[in-house]
Amino acid sequence: MAGYTTLFAQISDMINIEAHKQTEYAYELCKDLHQNPELSFQEIETAARMAAELGKAGFEVTKNFSGNSVVGVLKNGEGPVILLRTDMDALPVKEKTGLDFSSDKTSTDKDGNEVSVMHACGHDIHMSVWTGTIRTLATLKDYWKGTLVVIAQQAEEFSGGAGEAIEAGLFRKFPVPDYAMAYHINPELEAGKIGLVKGPVFAGVKSVEITVYGKGGHGAYPEKCIDPVVIASRIVLNLQTIVSREVSPLDPVVVTVGSIHGGTQANIIPDQVKMKLTLRYYKDEVIEKVISAIKRISDAAAVMAGLDEELLPDVVVSPVETPPVLNDPELSGKINDFAARIIGEDSIEEVSPAMVGEDFGKYGRTPERVPICLIWLGSTNPELMASLRAEGKEPFPLHSPFLNPDYQNTIETGIRVMAGNVIGIAGK
Repeated sequence: MAGYTTLFAQISDMINIEAHKQTEYAYELCKDLHQNPELSFQEIETAARMAAELGKAGFEVTKNFSGNSVVGVLKNGEGPVILLRTDMDALPVKEKTGLDFSSDKTSTDKDGNEVSVMHACGHDIHMSVWTGTIRTLATLKDYWKGTLVVIAQQAEEFSGGAGEAIEAGLFRKFPVPDYAMAYHINPELEAGKIGLVKGPVFAGVKSVEITVYGKGGHGAYPEKCIDPVVIASRIVLNLQTIVSREVSPLDPVVVTVGSIHGGTQANIIPDQVKMKLTLRYYKDEVIEKVISAIKRISDAAAVMAGLDEELLPDVVVSPVETPPVLNDPELSGKINDFAARIIGEDSIEEVSPAMVGEDFGKYGRTPERVPICLIWLGSTNPELMASLRAEGKEPFPLHSPFLNPDYQNTIETGIRVMAGNVIGIAGK
């Protein structure tokens, strides 16, 4: 295992000491970022702050890469190339935490609406850990060799930032990573702990729109019409059989119809109904089978209603896709070993995969096939977690206006573990 020597065990205390020193700086940064959130594709001031932090740490800085993303490179001799990613964008959520550094910011979203803005998904913590890790590694660069390529990425919430950075030449214009790592906070884990998955950690996400056609008319004369509302209802019910009867129970997949719109009045049978679906999956071959089944079921419902071929439903799969995040088992194993030296084996939990999406998976889907690992970073105060569990309650989840991480403990753990990962992999 590259870099995993007796030296790593000897310097783990040094990593912890330096990470602790950087925590206060990172926490103050986090409070400022939390008070000044910016929506996806609007991260102008946030990106400027990340660029400034990279410059202060001695990195070569490239601003406005594929939009607002910022790339930094620190060369430290011959050794592995390691990519560290943080996301930067916030959400259109009205904060209700009552923190003394709460956000009261508003912004105009892509549809022209004025919305409240909050870091309700922990990206403020991600950026602070990323910064603290960079500062720690710059200070301890006598103990590792290689190249750090770091990216503060725009628009993770829209699943656009990673793909745009890759398309703009992230792996052509900068050194190709041997490994890529990132964090995501997890309120279901106690602060001070990390969660690891050796394999699929986040699901792939595809969106589908189905337009169901019919022959409209007066609601009092249904026999003279072909009702697309009824056809759409059949489709919704039959779609449920895809997961239960067409996909192996060993292959997790979700088919959710989240939106149905049709008609204007109670006494008018409409000409069409529009449906929107979200699909979640881990395997490409499984989702292709699901999409094929959606098309077949939709067509069958229309034919059964008596529609001609030219009025079969339109099934459109969105070109915007978030692929699964598939942690590399070997890299995950290394991280487990390094983290055990830093925070102890009892602070590492093997967690289950989640069906939410994250665009970090795109970094592992390029022709270079970079081994990636996304690490869950526990974020709920341990005493609060114990109290909630005793009452049969759960902590506030991601995207909640009440999200209340244990900031300092979470940030310090993140810096300690990620700095340890880099030095473990790239140690002399």
